[in-house]
Amino acid sequence: MSGLTNDRDGTPSALTIRPAVPRELDLLQAIDDDATTLYAEYGLSIELGDEHEFVRAELARWRRSAEAGRASLAIDENGAGLAFAALDVLDGEPYLDQLAVRRSAMRRGIGQRLLARSVEVARAIGGSALWLTTYDHLPFNGPYYERHGFVVVPESAWSEGIRRHIEEQRRFLPAPSHRVAMRRPLASDAAPL
Repeated sequence: MSGLTNDRDGTPSALTIRPAVPRELDLLQAIDDDATTLYAEYGLSIELGDEHEFVRAELARWRRSAEAGRASLAIDENGAGLAFAALDVLDGEPYLDQLAVRRSAMRRGIGQRLLARSVEVARAIGGSALWLTTYDHLPFNGPYYERHGFVVVPESAWSEGIRRHIEEQRRFLPAPSHRVAMRRPLASDAAPL
């Protein structure tokens, strides 16, 4: 999937979204590390070292996603990685494990294109809905996903896999009470992104 996106100065630049491969795990981590610096501006410092159990588990999931063809990477015309999305499957349903965009590439529609690609992949693997977990109080998290057809799901309706993910996140990430699960139906008549 390729197309144009605008740089911050408004000039068009080429963008390609392609499958991420397992050998690019360091690149995915670098993109995520860069994107995560935005949280500090909202009072959420996320500083877990590479050997932290949360980070190691996350990287293992991203590797699995890439091996299964469920990770997408957005690259610019020079082949530089700008953003990625990694899908997992939890309790038989697609789960957006991560969507990260480098800070220098934010607000150019790249995240939205990766989200649309993730919906396509989720449909292809036969899911009825795409799930994710996120913060409900940050504008680039919960409200962003709501604008793209996701709704917060009450804890009583979480699957066991979602519950485990949220528990892990609440144990290691800041602002644990703001971690929520969201889902978006994948029916072909669902609202477009």
